[in-house]
Amino acid sequence: MNQLKQEITLLSGIGQLSTTLMGTGLFMIPAIAAGIAGHFSLWAWLILFVAVCPVALTFAALGKKYPSAGGTAYFVRKAYNARLERAVAWLFVSVIPVGVPAAVALAAGFLQQLLPAQFNNAILAQVLTVVLLIGVNLAGTKSSGRLQTAIALSIFALVASFLWIGDVGSTDLVMPALSIDSIWSIGAALGVMFWCFVGIEAFAHMGEEFKNPQRDFPIAILVGCFVAGATYWACSVIILKFGAFGTPEFDSASIPWLSDKLFGSRMAIIISIIGFFACFASINLYTQSLSRMVWAQAREYRPNSALAQLSQRGVPANATWLIGGILLLSCVVGQLSNLDLEFFLKLANGVFVLVYLLAMLAAYKLLKGYQKALAVIALILCTGVFICLGWSMLYALVIFAALAMPWQKELKTQHPI
Repeated sequence: MNQLKQEITLLSGIGQLSTTLMGTGLFMIPAIAAGIAGHFSLWAWLILFVAVCPVALTFAALGKKYPSAGGTAYFVRKAYNARLERAVAWLFVSVIPVGVPAAVALAAGFLQQLLPAQFNNAILAQVLTVVLLIGVNLAGTKSSGRLQTAIALSIFALVASFLWIGDVGSTDLVMPALSIDSIWSIGAALGVMFWCFVGIEAFAHMGEEFKNPQRDFPIAILVGCFVAGATYWACSVIILKFGAFGTPEFDSASIPWLSDKLFGSRMAIIISIIGFFACFASINLYTQSLSRMVWAQAREYRPNSALAQLSQRGVPANATWLIGGILLLSCVVGQLSNLDLEFFLKLANGVFVLVYLLAMLAAYKLLKGYQKALAVIALILCTGVFICLGWSMLYALVIFAALAMPWQKELKTQHPI
């Protein structure tokens, strides 16, 4: 058996993407963006959502036409060649040392609050998070989709309760007047905020597992992006109203602080549970997509290898164990390095934006008509965001340049039977 099971429905697809886009981002990015741009961050969210729409539509068109576990790497191969496909594939893997450990650390921070005192240790909480990730992934896509849909509903309920109890009114929704000075702060905020819409490229790896990819995959992307965008904007309104931004502590604890202020300490455990599973949902899809990307590469170029095999549940189990092991090692190194959370995010964003750029270049060559025009618009917008990243884009550029160099003759493509 060398084909993934088609078990993802439209509802579970929307649940998976929306929780992935919100996940870790909801608990840190609105506060970080507010710290950079203040009330102008509300404009930044609107600009980002408008910018993401062409990107989302282009990914939807690519996924509908070319559903594959290879995701962006597969799109690039269809448009260009196998060497660039492999470069994109391993560029995507390079996000593990910089992006995923930060997300796991955030999830583990919530988990620590739920553990008994004798087990209240940061590294232990991260190890438990990774072990749970591996277990959920080995259980299969269907079980994972149900879990993430339930998590999405709990996040919506949390944000809605903040709006209600926080007495958010029309005066809180007034947008500040734009000025020349505000443009620079909005641009700086966008460089961090793009993290909130990374996940579309990971979701592209799941296209092959939809029951009806041609119909449901594009709808899941569009609805998932809209739901996530609206939730982020609402959360930012609340954070700005109560001033839950501007310090390193708020960067990762604005939501727990708001919960304590609005509900009191009685909600602390519930917030910790929701926070953990929200962050977990985001990392879960990335673990799924990374393992499927490794499996897709093995299926294509090493079909007889252990990484190309599927379990009885139709899951790339060996690839999942490999990704889990790398993730575990990266988390330990990340914890010991004691680097700033924003530093990790910017490096990871560089990788994601470059992956988006390469996907849009592939779309320009593969798509036709208005879809090609959308790809051009998305390419320009992604280039603008890439420039906003400044020095942090060097990590992605150096890795991709090294991977794309013709160090060896291209392997002959071995297509699966």
